[in-house]
Amino acid sequence: MPSPVCRCLEAPAPPPRPAALADDLLEEILLRLTCPADLARASAACASFRRLVTDANFLRRYRSLHPSLLLGFIDSVSFGFQPAEAPHPNAIAARSIPRHAGCFSFDYLPPTRWNWNPWDACDVRDGRVLLKSNYMGIMAFHFPDLAVCDPLFRRYRLLPPIPDDLLASVHFPQQIFPLFEAFLVPSGEEDDGASFRVIGRAYRAIRSVVFVFSSRSGLWNLGPTWDNLNLESSILLCRCYAYGCIYWKVMRINKLLKLDINRMDFSIVDLPPHYDERDVIVVEAGKGRVGVFSHVKFDTSVYYAIQEKEGEIANVCQSEITTHLPAHYDFCLVAGGAAEGYIFFVGFPKDSMVDAASFSLQVKTLKIEMVCQMMSQSYYILPYFGYPPSMSPRRI
Repeated sequence: MPSPVCRCLEAPAPPPRPAALADDLLEEILLRLTCPADLARASAACASFRRLVTDANFLRRYRSLHPSLLLGFIDSVSFGFQPAEAPHPNAIAARSIPRHAGCFSFDYLPPTRWNWNPWDACDVRDGRVLLKSNYMGIMAFHFPDLAVCDPLFRRYRLLPPIPDDLLASVHFPQQIFPLFEAFLVPSGEEDDGASFRVIGRAYRAIRSVVFVFSSRSGLWNLGPTWDNLNLESSILLCRCYAYGCIYWKVMRINKLLKLDINRMDFSIVDLPPHYDERDVIVVEAGKGRVGVFSHVKFDTSVYYAIQEKEGEIANVCQSEITTHLPAHYDFCLVAGGAAEGYIFFVGFPKDSMVDAASFSLQVKTLKIEMVCQMMSQSYYILPYFGYPPSMSPRRI
């Protein structure tokens, strides 16, 4: 019998290595991660993922597809940052912020012209914080120092003083010191993400004067002036933004003051008679429609009306939807107004043994969520929207 032939068994050939994903295909996959926290974790997987996720063009596309997250609130008085807490859906993403909480003290800013007067946070937009320092001069016309900060990376930009020639053109009487408020203009689709605008409004009695700063030019320009507001009160409340316009509710009067940012002019908007004691927030209701939220201080009822047809806001408010906040709190609208499709409240507990808490109300769904417990009994807090720090561009 022939001897068996012994064959040397060869190791099987390894399977072919999968082709590396092209950057454009990988970008399309990562863009479909709806949770920014998941995207942040993906960026830590390897160097190529990290390079793609931190690219400015990718982040711009991602932000255009996915709204930024409500991560918490900045206390405009104590500079404490209060992150969203469980069971709020953004609590996991907000946990990355306390490691950077020292940044919200803004102790890295240089002293103001008046060292005894600290910086105060006055507005938050697009991850930036606007700060000012007021100085109440005597028989003089002074404006506060202003700075814009990126708190996550401790970066800031000091704004130049308003030029003397612009101030001279305002013509406030020397013996009447004007009040001053400043706020950030929401970025538009044409903005590059690195630029910003600041509006300052000087006002006293019936006169309001607007100044506009652009980070692109580094210059202040004079905006509209109105001397004939014909209002019984010059106290304006609840500043809010909708469709390129800034609105203020006039205290104890059924009117709104409106500033059209594109046309740069003022106008008066009428409200129904029963709105005199209400705080009012104007919001974007979608499809070009205006929505109006109103609330009586310390009440638990919130009233909402949507503009279904072209017309005055006064006509919009005739048909209202009523929603109710938790009954065991007394509520105040947050001074920061509305942002990113939400309005905000601070609830002061009727039981003194319970802490105050912040709440959000979503414009589209009227869903009410508690965001976090409050360290102070103030409603001068600013909602902070953004992404986990690993996804935040270093920009001012």
